Amino acid sequence: MRKLIVSNLLSLDGFMAGPGGEIDWFTGLADKEFEQYGIQLMESIDTILFGRVTYQLMAGYWPTASAAEDDPRVIAAMNDLPKVVFSRTLGKVEWKNSRLVNGDAAAEVAKLKAHPGKDLVIYGSGGLVSGLAQQGLIDDYRIFVAPLALGSGLPMFRGLSRRIGLRLVETKSFRTGVVLLRYEPI
Repeated sequence: MRKLIVSNLLSLDGFMAGPGGEIDWFTGLADKEFEQYGIQLMESIDTILFGRVTYQLMAGYWPTASAAEDDPRVIAAMNDLPKVVFSRTLGKVEWKNSRLVNGDAAAEVAKLKAHPGKDLVIYGSGGLVSGLAQQGLIDDYRIFVAPLALGSGLPMFRGLSRRIGLRLVETKSFRTGVVLLRYEPI
């Protein structure tokens, strides 16, 4: 069975975006070492899952991304890999290889995990992460902690109705001060 991986960058105080949804603080944290880790992750997956907000941010950036700023392998993967977008408000998705799911996210993810293939990944998408975590559908949490505090913002986990026990399976420090904390559910 395929694994579902969450890969998210958080501030030291636990926010994935600032109070207005801004992610400008990511700049400077993704050096070549960090980028290489991301490329290795992308080589292990064949589908990206997004909530609406993250999808719209990514769809607004990657189709016109420049090789002068981003690794061409990352640009190709982001644009070419199949993308599943979970939203109750979007009417359509237009980014290459994207499809929209308006229904039960947990049921759709369970089906995706049962199909043969490489692993699945969620980038951003805190509401989707929270909902799937509560259903026990996330197999691997890769949380990258940035060396800064935002003070307020959007947390990755919102509205959890129960505790989710995790076991630390890997740590890695990057030259930029970012630290990977990788967990699996207990």
